[in-house]
Amino acid sequence: MDNFSTSAALITALIMNYFNGIYNGDTALLEKTFHPKALIVGDIKGLPYFKTLDQYLEGVKGRKSPHELGEKFKMEIISLEVINNTAVAKVKVPIFEYNYYDQLSLSIVDGKWVIVNKMLTHVNQ
Repeated sequence: MDNFSTSAALITALIMNYFNGIYNGDTALLEKTFHPKALIVGDIKGLPYFKTLDQYLEGVKGRKSPHELGEKFKMEIISLEVINNTAVAKVKVPIFEYNYYDQLSLSIVDGKWVIVNKMLTHVNQ
């Protein structure tokens, strides 16, 4: 249980950096939360979405951040499952009039937790 608590705390801190990177448009912080070869895959309003990390970060860099647009911070962790050196987090990321749900696959790589895959979808409210 102690390992779970430690892992959960480290993953929660990582996800908060992920949230803050998105919310503030901080691509340097956001990049640190991902493995360099991570894929970002899903659908947005039924349209397929498939990007490399670099493509995703360019998109974040090229837009106004939720903070700049005056949006309230409403991101939250819904669930977290940790098994040994792997984890899956379900998070809610409501930004830009979208109601995103992300499923983040995480793993320990080179001694630290990173997001190795992000799957996302928009859910109508």
